[in-house]
Amino acid sequence: MAGDSGGGGGRTRPNILVTGTPGTGKSTTCSLLAEATRFRHINVGDLVREKGLHDGWDDEFDCHIINEDLVCDELEDMMEEGGNIVDYHGCDFFPERWFDSVVVLQTDNSVLHDRLTSRGYMGPKLTNNIECEIFQVLLEEAKASYAEDIVMALQSNSVEDISRNVATLTEWVNNWRPVRSS
Repeated sequence: MAGDSGGGGGRTRPNILVTGTPGTGKSTTCSLLAEATRFRHINVGDLVREKGLHDGWDDEFDCHIINEDLVCDELEDMMEEGGNIVDYHGCDFFPERWFDSVVVLQTDNSVLHDRLTSRGYMGPKLTNNIECEIFQVLLEEAKASYAEDIVMALQSNSVEDISRNVATLTEWVNNWRPVRSS
């Protein structure tokens, strides 16, 4: 399991990043995991909207242009405490020290296409997200941004997959131990 040796620079509880293309089940997985572990679920997209941590609107992709520095400043104190599940479709701008496990959810393209079109995705936004999944962009981004032994890819095609992923991650949290500095 990723990051079994623990980490966390003095935290008593780990932080988990759950990333993946939109539509892979991040928010559902994070909500269930937060319930099971009593950790704080931080949905970065919601945080950006609620606190205005953006630089305006992107008409082509129909979303806010996230201000990464403002997001990191907002999260810093919470991340130092530990016990957070961060939910976002990007991962390369967070400080590496924040996370003890980085989970990349992956979904078959046909399932993903149906989920995104049911959310109203179309045009460049739909195409871009499907291509992102086909080319495993987020898995590569995670592996490039974090120690490879803390990155894990999990299939997220069905309710059964999500339940299994939550059970796996809950077990990981329960077995996590902070590294003691000597």
